[in-house]
Amino acid sequence: MFITNAYAQSAASGFSLDSIGSFLPILLMFVLLYFLMIRPQQKKQREQRDMLSALSAGDEVLTAGGIVGKITKVSENFITLEISAGTEIIIQKASIVSLLPNGTIETL
Repeated sequence: MFITNAYAQSAASGFSLDSIGSFLPILLMFVLLYFLMIRPQQKKQREQRDMLSALSAGDEVLTAGGIVGKITKVSENFITLEISAGTEIIIQKASIVSLLPNGTIETL
């Protein structure tokens, strides 16, 4: 008397609006992840690549190791960097972190 009859669900299989609604939060998380993490990182990598390709002799740079110097020669993968008068080192182009404003070395 107190137990109601159990009815089977419809046998129609397929894609319904309920299944779309269950994937919506996951889809929103991926969209949010793209705009908050992936896109800014790609932009930063693009800016770094453009900066490295635009390097020329006479530019003052900072390396990943903290060395500040003036570029004397630029090749495809390596840069000759003058760190003091008469002292030059050869470093990989990828180790350049930032391009400094001209005249920075004189103020140090």
